[in-house]
Amino acid sequence: MQGVVHITTGSWYRVITADGERFECKIKGNFRIKGIKTTNPIAVGDVVDFDLLPDGKTGLINNIHERKNCIIRRSVNLSHQSHIIATNIDRAFLVTSLFQPRTPFGFIDRFLVTAEAYFIPATIIFNKIDIYDEESLTLLKMAQKIYSDIGYECRVVSALRGDGVDDLRHFLANKTSLFSGNSGVGKSALINALDSNLQIKTAEVSGYHQKGRHTTTFAEMHRLDNGGLIIDTPGIKEFGMVDFSKNEVALFFPEMKALLHECKFANCTHVHEPNCAVKSAVSEYHIHPQRYKSYLNILSGKEMNIEPWELK
Repeated sequence: MQGVVHITTGSWYRVITADGERFECKIKGNFRIKGIKTTNPIAVGDVVDFDLLPDGKTGLINNIHERKNCIIRRSVNLSHQSHIIATNIDRAFLVTSLFQPRTPFGFIDRFLVTAEAYFIPATIIFNKIDIYDEESLTLLKMAQKIYSDIGYECRVVSALRGDGVDDLRHFLANKTSLFSGNSGVGKSALINALDSNLQIKTAEVSGYHQKGRHTTTFAEMHRLDNGGLIIDTPGIKEFGMVDFSKNEVALFFPEMKALLHECKFANCTHVHEPNCAVKSAVSEYHIHPQRYKSYLNILSGKEMNIEPWELK
C-alpha cells in the first residue's frame, strides 16, 4: 500500500492513503534512507510504501519514494546531527510578529537561507496586524521593504481579525505548504482561521517574558477544505542551521549571489578581502546592513537578535 506521512510521533508514523484511509505505521527492520544522516529517517510529507499487518490498522513502512525537496535544521538535542522538518513542499511560510513576541530578524534570515539551500520558495507572513499602532506600522513597512526588495513575497495578516486571511487561503489551494515560526507568533491561530474545521490548540503569549508557549509539539499535515495541505511545525525558539561552508553561505542570500562574479577573488568571503562587490553594495546601501549582519553571524556561528526598532 502507498500513502503520505501526515504525523510523526516518536517511532510511529500516521500514513494516509489517496482514498483517505489512515494507518499507524512503524519502520520495517533497520530500514534507512541512503545518503541522509538525520535524527528522523522519515518526515511529514514523505510518500511511503507499507505492508498492512493482520490487524488491518497498522503497517510496516518498507520504502520511501524519492523526495522533491526537504527542509532541514540542526537537531535541538544533538547539535552535530540534523532533523528533517518536512518534505515535498511547494512553498515554505514563515509566520512572524514584530511584537508580542518579536521575531528576531536573524531568525528570519536563517530560515530564508535554509529554504534557499533546499530550493524551496519562501514567503514571510507578518501576523498580528491588529495590535499595531501608527509607529508599529511604520516599522512593519520598513521590515517588509527589506525582504520585498530582494524578491521575497511578504504578506500582512491578522489571524484574530481576519485581515489577509481570505487571500492567503486562496493562494494555498491545491498546494503543499509548510508553516513555521517561533513560538507565540500566532501560527496555530492563523491555520485555524484558514479553515474553521481545524481546531489546533493555541495559547497566550507569556506576559512576563513576552515569549510564546509551545502549542504544537510535533509536525502534522492538515488538509484544507480547498484541497491545500498545510504542514504545521512545532514552534522553534532558534533556527539552528545545518553547516554550510563559508564559500556557500553567500549563495543563499539572493542579493549577494547576484554580485559574486564582480568580486576580485573567486573565493571571496565578503569579510576582509579588497575589491569586494558585496561589501561595496553594503556601504552603498544596495544590500541592507542588517542582512549583511545576518550573513556575518551565520559565518561566525553566532545567533542574531536584531530588535525591530534598530531598522533604519
